[in-house]
Amino acid sequence: MRTSLNVPEEMLAEFDAVWQSEGLDSRSRALREAIQEYVESHNRLEAATGTVVATVVFDYVHDEIIEELHTVQHEFQAEIDTTCHVHHGEWCLETVFCHGSAERVRRLVYRLKDFDAVGRVTVTLLQADRPRGE
Repeated sequence: MRTSLNVPEEMLAEFDAVWQSEGLDSRSRALREAIQEYVESHNRLEAATGTVVATVVFDYVHDEIIEELHTVQHEFQAEIDTTCHVHHGEWCLETVFCHGSAERVRRLVYRLKDFDAVGRVTVTLLQADRPRGE
């Protein structure tokens, strides 16, 4: 299926440089792989059940979101164990260490992804009741 999308020129140039440096055959191939990775990440988050431990890493424009972000963090304070915050100019990088029900952690992730001022959200998820060595 053919489709079109709007991508900032700088982002597209960087994307092209990456897939070409990896020796992929085409931009289409690289986009298919990126889409597949996105879908797999979503499916892992959706499949989680029970109690989970997670890190949620995201970047955002500080002044555009900080008040709303504090509101979200207070809403999920039972699941958020601690945060680590770093400023880089107008952008911030934050890591949130979570422990709680998979459903609540999912809701936190989706709330963060819903903000226009958030650039990206990356989740590393572990089952809290997983036996050691697995």
